[in-house]
Amino acid sequence: MNFKGFTKYLKFTHQQRTGIFLLFGIIVILQGVYFFVDFTIPEKTFPEKEQWMSLQSEIDAMKFTKSNEKPKVYTFNPNFITDYKGYKLGMSLQEIDRLFAFRKKNKYVSSAKEFQEITKISDSLLNAISPLFKFPDWTNNKSYVKAERKEFVRKEFAKKEKIVILDINQATQEDLVKIYGIGEALSIRILKQKEILGCFVSMEQMNDIWGLSPEVVYELNAHFKVVIPSTFKKIAINDASLKELSQFSYFRYTLAKQIVTYRSMNGNINNIEDLSKIKGFPVDKAKIISLYLEF
Repeated sequence: MNFKGFTKYLKFTHQQRTGIFLLFGIIVILQGVYFFVDFTIPEKTFPEKEQWMSLQSEIDAMKFTKSNEKPKVYTFNPNFITDYKGYKLGMSLQEIDRLFAFRKKNKYVSSAKEFQEITKISDSLLNAISPLFKFPDWTNNKSYVKAERKEFVRKEFAKKEKIVILDINQATQEDLVKIYGIGEALSIRILKQKEILGCFVSMEQMNDIWGLSPEVVYELNAHFKVVIPSTFKKIAINDASLKELSQFSYFRYTLAKQIVTYRSMNGNINNIEDLSKIKGFPVDKAKIISLYLEF
């Protein structure tokens, strides 16, 4: 093999050799810089970030604990079950009405068995909800209650005047604060709710006002009744606009839009049963809502 032809490519001038050595030197220097110099950018630290990071473990631990917490189950006195409460517990309207009829006689159930006898609920439902029942001590000792009640009536109530039943729609703040358990804040809340609705149509609406305990609601029912004003204007369900329907407290915008869509596709709504077929309608409030509507 003839290598003489390649020798001419290996001959360099003085300037070329100098350039080659300089290039080689630059390469060596750059390699050394690459291996021995740290090019990482130092991370900036912020005191606020360090403080938050120190608390992160505690926050994570609290989130984990909260996610594993079981929902709290509260006991209640079944004598004061409302329509909504009974509906959520799985009771039928007939069963709830039987309890209301019993309570209107100023009587109280004192045991789960007596509750079943009055309402006629099934054994399976009783077994499911009876662990939540909490009866006051006085309901478990009826002989004591009767003796104490007679003595109390003789000493105290014998001197009191007969209770005057007032119209809740005409009640003033002064009238409301006379009820035991109602102060300035609750009285204002009741009047504000009446203003939003236009008027109350049922004393059952007292159960929807936040902050009123069953005992206070019972006292309100003993001192007030509902008289719907003659000037009260009902909502024409088939003619009302989307804006008018959405301003009604029991509807809001989403349900109002569903009602308008239902009207356009199916024609007029003839009764509350038609209305209850619409998705999102609060069936447990149907009786009260119907008193605000004109079909």
